[in-house]
Amino acid sequence: MTAQTDLLYSETEDDLRATVRALLADRAGHQVLLDRIETDDPYVPGLWKSLAGDIGAAGLLVPEELGGQGASHREAAVVLEELGRAVTPLPYLTSAVVATETLLGLVGEGDGPVAGLLAELAGGRTVAVLAVPLSTAPDAEAFPAGAPDAEPPQAPEVAGVADALAADVLLVPRADGLYAVPAGEATVEPQTPLDLTRPLARVATPPGSGTRLAGGDAARAAVRRGLLAGAGLLASEQLGLAERCLEETVRYTRERHQFNRPVGSFQALKHRMAQLWLDVVGARAVARAAADALATGSPDAPLTVAVAQAYCSKVAVRAAEECVQLHGGIGMTWEHPAHLALKRAKSDQIALGSAGRHQDAIAALVDLPAPR
Repeated sequence: MTAQTDLLYSETEDDLRATVRALLADRAGHQVLLDRIETDDPYVPGLWKSLAGDIGAAGLLVPEELGGQGASHREAAVVLEELGRAVTPLPYLTSAVVATETLLGLVGEGDGPVAGLLAELAGGRTVAVLAVPLSTAPDAEAFPAGAPDAEPPQAPEVAGVADALAADVLLVPRADGLYAVPAGEATVEPQTPLDLTRPLARVATPPGSGTRLAGGDAARAAVRRGLLAGAGLLASEQLGLAERCLEETVRYTRERHQFNRPVGSFQALKHRMAQLWLDVVGARAVARAAADALATGSPDAPLTVAVAQAYCSKVAVRAAEECVQLHGGIGMTWEHPAHLALKRAKSDQIALGSAGRHQDAIAALVDLPAPR
């Protein structure tokens, strides 16, 4: 008999949430972010060291024998919920989840460089980024076409790579395999993103640079594993963002008065917020299910992740839109943080596969043909 899945938060997860929330409230409040996104560097100085190294959040997915915390995707999901709530500019999803999970898929394939790099990532001393566009879905082909035996192996220029500007190491898919390339050997050109809290860049690496980690099917399977974990835990970031938008909207409509009444007492607004609450509850269920499926290595993980992304990406956008609209005039201003949430939600909506792409994946996984 299969054990029943428990999607409730454990005491350990609640403690981790409280620690991360306190850190972000102290070091990365909305005014800090609003000030920094006007600069070329939105990352808050020292925050990555505090979260990744001091708290140990960067090593949650890494086993203890490889230098990590030996936790699971459930704990990493809690961190991402908090980062989503605060719309924090940190390379956690890209480095501590996608790149780390990709490297974990290569343990045993050239253990020396992989194990060493994993230990550096787990300790928060190094940031690694998979050099693929942010929009790359788990079932997409991330490796360039070409002859695997070409000398030297080529890697095309890649646009839209999230957090490449913060990376120390780039994991570069080439025709003959996956390479670890020091960021100093690559050309990283900033691009202008919609979401100023998640910088994008165009990345080009010289032929023959870096260390080959794996090739062929092993490299492709590892990258798919990394992208799948990223898509699954991105749902938790979207959940945290949606929850914060709902909380702030309810708070504001209680305080804002018109006709000598709180605007939140108007029936039309009650219905809108009640429906949004139901959407957020549903998002919590599917995001937690995705994190648990990844944590337990469930064979249904691809399906659960696709369901979570197809649902949570829409809920996050709707929650952010309602936050802007129900704050009235102030919600439209640059000084109010609502636009940070909306831009992150819209950016996340196409990150690691659009909702439509994940719906197609669901149809394929459950053999549900499209209507003719």
